Amino acid sequence: MMFKPLIALFALAIPYAAQAQESGASLYQKNCLACHQAKGQGIPGAFPALAGSAFVAGDRTELLATILKGRGGMPAFAGSMNDEQIAAVATYLRDDWNGKAGPVQSAQVAAVRKGGNAVQYSQSQARPNN
Repeated sequence: MMFKPLIALFALAIPYAAQAQESGASLYQKNCLACHQAKGQGIPGAFPALAGSAFVAGDRTELLATILKGRGGMPAFAGSMNDEQIAAVATYLRDDWNGKAGPVQSAQVAAVRKGGNAVQYSQSQARPNN
C-alpha cells in the first residue's frame, strides 16, 4: 500500500501552502497595504492596483525586481525582507488577486537578487496601467 504514505505527504503539504499564503498576506499588510490598499486596488493616480494586474501576473523577474529595488516612489525591500518573505508576498499577490498566476520560490528571488536584474525604474516606468 504505497498510497498511504503518499496521502500523508500530500496532507502535510496543504497546511504548509496555507501557512505560506498567511505569511504573504501578513507581510503584505505590514509592508504594502498603506499604498496599495487592503484589496490591492491601489489609489488611482498615486499607487497602482495590484489586484487584476497583468504586471503582477506576468513575468516573475520584473515583479521580483520591483519588490527588491523599488519602483518610482515605491521603496526597495531588499534590505528589509529576506528571499522567503519576498517569495511569500509575491505568491500572495499572484495567487490571491491574479487568478492563480503561480507561486514564486525563494530560489527565484535569490537569483534576481544575485543577478542584478533588480533595477530602479524611472518615474515614467513606475506606473503600469494595470
